Amino acid sequence: MRKHLVYILPSLLISLFIYLFYRTEKTVVNDLFINIISRENYILLKHFVLQKIPLNEYIIFSLPEGLWVFCITLTSKDIYLTYKGKEIDFAFLPLVFSIGLELLQLLNFTNGRFDPFDILISIFFWFIAYFIIDHKFSKQDIFKSFNNRSIAFLLSYAIVYLAHVWQ
Repeated sequence: MRKHLVYILPSLLISLFIYLFYRTEKTVVNDLFINIISRENYILLKHFVLQKIPLNEYIIFSLPEGLWVFCITLTSKDIYLTYKGKEIDFAFLPLVFSIGLELLQLLNFTNGRFDPFDILISIFFWFIAYFIIDHKFSKQDIFKSFNNRSIAFLLSYAIVYLAHVWQ
């Protein structure tokens, strides 16, 4: 797992940076940040960042989801659930989750706008994490043992809440 932190931490920090300074202030993570540094300081800092580091719309709206899929795929590798005698591989859960969220946006069941490009980005980053990043984990049933891998797995999915937009 430590080897994967080299990939996971920078990916999460890039996503956090984009969310803090380029996305709506109504997300949970922005609300927390504003409460820590004050609204006035946040507005000044955001204005400074936007002026100094302009980003393309695709980077702002698609890259964080792709990086998140990348991270959760790495934490989900070789983790499974046994159901009716069959192993359900959680490495595919990031794809189901990200595509499912896009479909919920398409059907107006959740905030955000449907973007097929987001699906392509998610598949691309899932592919890299699943097939290209080498790993040497032993298989683990998520409910049979609780350890650092289990915690990283659960936290990586909990991070989605930080991107939630308040109404």
